[in-house]
Amino acid sequence: MPKTELAFWSATELLHGYAARTVSPVEATRAALDRIDALNNRLNAFCLIDADGAMAAARESEARWAKGAPKGLVDGVPTSIKDLSLTRGWPTLRGSKAIDPKGPWDVDAPFVARLREHGAVLLGKTTTPEFGWKGVTDNALTGITRNPWDPSKTPGGSSGGAAVAAATGMGALHQGSDGGGSIRMPAGYTGVYGIKPTFGKVPAYPLSPFGTVAHIGPLTRTVADSALMLTVMSEPDARDWYALPADGSDLRRACAASVKGWRIAYSPLLGNKTVHPEVAALVRAAAETFAELGAIVEEVDSPLADSHETFRKHWFTGAANLFTAFSAEQKALIDPGLQQIAAEGAAFTLLEYLAAVKEREAMGTAMNLFHQRYDVLLTPTLPQPAFEAGHEVPPGSNLGRWTEWTPYSYPINLTQQPAASIPCGLTSDGLPVGLHIVGPKNRDDMVLTASAAYETVRPVALPKI
Repeated sequence: MPKTELAFWSATELLHGYAARTVSPVEATRAALDRIDALNNRLNAFCLIDADGAMAAARESEARWAKGAPKGLVDGVPTSIKDLSLTRGWPTLRGSKAIDPKGPWDVDAPFVARLREHGAVLLGKTTTPEFGWKGVTDNALTGITRNPWDPSKTPGGSSGGAAVAAATGMGALHQGSDGGGSIRMPAGYTGVYGIKPTFGKVPAYPLSPFGTVAHIGPLTRTVADSALMLTVMSEPDARDWYALPADGSDLRRACAASVKGWRIAYSPLLGNKTVHPEVAALVRAAAETFAELGAIVEEVDSPLADSHETFRKHWFTGAANLFTAFSAEQKALIDPGLQQIAAEGAAFTLLEYLAAVKEREAMGTAMNLFHQRYDVLLTPTLPQPAFEAGHEVPPGSNLGRWTEWTPYSYPINLTQQPAASIPCGLTSDGLPVGLHIVGPKNRDDMVLTASAAYETVRPVALPKI
């Protein structure tokens, strides 16, 4: 078969092919690397590519499959890691000139260790804005990452490289992280699926400098692949004091369940003031699709008060916390925008921060009570289509910071709930729009069930590039 076609096989399809001996991990890895070779110079999805290491791992996987003895759930599946996460043998530069590339680099983050244990073929590291601080993907170290639907546009961020890789066949499984929307925003802008699990579902080490708003999760082309990847990534690791107790559940089972009879809330604004009319129309149509699937869909006002300042106090103090690790010389190398929010964060008093923590607690309680009435909440992922690459905010918008154009995502980081973005159509300019699906805390399975049900009637379209 053509290598380009094989590059777009899902992980689930690849695993069936390996078992049936109709395709091999070596062929799948070569197809992914060929897509990287063809597109990465144009799109900048990967900042590190380990072709030799990936092919060696693929050959080892092929030998295991030949013996009928795969060593895990993702044995031989081409996979990427975001350049914020420690990966043994590779520099983790976090998109920053302030990090010494000499290392040592001898530690795997928990989920990286689990992926290796399950046989994943690691292709390389995907691009991020410096330390993942903003909702677009560019940095002074590796340049601008571009949207495969229109390379003049941003793919969003901070997991922009991972989303672009998923959308273009540069591997099947891609890890992202999400502190204010950094999985869901690029999923929305590139037309792939991304889920931010409940905080603590995927163990983290070290914890993000931005603290307990930062989650780890997958970006993939199908819901089933995210369920598979999340099942592996959620296995326990004693290094994360915040991690939830591992329950050993196989999240793939959630993809076969029904939403018939569910009570689903649809909030077209979630307190936001303006939404692009084409985004609004596509998301409304997506909400109506759930009624066709047998759910009871009710339009509601926002269950949350405006939380922009609450998030600022968490995110900007996180930036200030990050800066405590650097010398004056290192700080001078860092993105000026990140320097600015770190300075603002350092100016908050302890009492102001603690007041924001209390506001966050109230938000969590409000959403717990909300989900006693509704199974999931639907909103847009983003209020506007992708804008010009290389800008923190849409040009001409008069907005100051990225937090001002993503009102749907960061509140759900404050409440630590599981949430996903699934594509729900294209604008007249051919740009993807995302549907945001929010579930009760600790019910990642419900988000996956709703996502898979929607996917069955509205399958994902991918860019022709």
